[in-house]
Amino acid sequence: MTRSVVTIERHIVDQERLHPEATGAFSGILYDMALAAKMISREVNKAGLVDILGATDHQNVHGEIVKKLDEFADDVIFKAFDHTGLLCCMASEENEEILEIPAHFPTGKYSLLYDPLDGSSNIDANISVGTIFSVHRKVSDHPRGCEEDCIQVGRKQIAGGYVVYGSSTMLVYTTGNGVHGFTLDPSIGEFLLSHPNIRIPKPGKRIYSVNEGNYARWHEGQRRLVDHLKGIDSRGGAPFSARYVGSMVADLHRTLLYGGLFMYPADRENPNGKLRLLYEANPMAFVVENAGGRATDGCRDVLDIEPTSLHQRVPLYIGSAEFVDLAERFVAEEAVAAAG
Repeated sequence: MTRSVVTIERHIVDQERLHPEATGAFSGILYDMALAAKMISREVNKAGLVDILGATDHQNVHGEIVKKLDEFADDVIFKAFDHTGLLCCMASEENEEILEIPAHFPTGKYSLLYDPLDGSSNIDANISVGTIFSVHRKVSDHPRGCEEDCIQVGRKQIAGGYVVYGSSTMLVYTTGNGVHGFTLDPSIGEFLLSHPNIRIPKPGKRIYSVNEGNYARWHEGQRRLVDHLKGIDSRGGAPFSARYVGSMVADLHRTLLYGGLFMYPADRENPNGKLRLLYEANPMAFVVENAGGRATDGCRDVLDIEPTSLHQRVPLYIGSAEFVDLAERFVAEEAVAAAG
């Protein structure tokens, strides 16, 4: 028997029926994110044919040269939501301050945080890139939202997810009740349910993903961890395989489906880590935890970290729970040695 075709719209409606108190506002946010993803996917897929590749002439808040597609994706997401009356405000990795809803549009009860195009350094090489998003409830008394509505602990997310633009375009999201993946069928312009109830395999594949070009700058515990994963220390065990795309969405999408360990540790140049807590680590941690995995900064769960600023950075160890546990043990050994 062939299974029935389930669009993302139908899936969202089915999920909404499980909550009689739902008003439909939250479902609208997911619809609009799917629409924005379709528009970004279209431009990514034809990027080699039009003048949209390459860099603009300005930097973002992090001092990084903004790619043209970064700029396009940022604008598409903002304009997909600014007029809907669903959001009180937004925050983007590309902008220093929160993004206010234009005064002539109504506001709503949610805030949206997003990384419009993760892995943009790979754009010109035609390597997979992605969009990451996180949704919170409005918590402030400000009539049109404020920074307080965006700077919230990850555990309070009501939705998180990502879109990967690769050989196919996939949207993966969770509301805390299972992780579901949808593949875009370009012939009909619809996201179709292709990966229901995703769970990280147990045991997962023995794969680790990290930028080993930073090896010399890592602390000793991190170097020992990678040596152990390679099977070249004295602790034994079969070696892991190394896979590193350099696009977080692509690396974590593989980790979610196959299992393994993705790491972006702190180093001497980035003692607080490099990934952004609110735009990258929190939504990905929410997805992975709800698929049965773990995400930590090396000593505490990412989703329990209290953020203090919009662009706070954090180290990240994420993937199969048993492999994240292993990484934590090596990091803890280093901490004990340093304290002693």
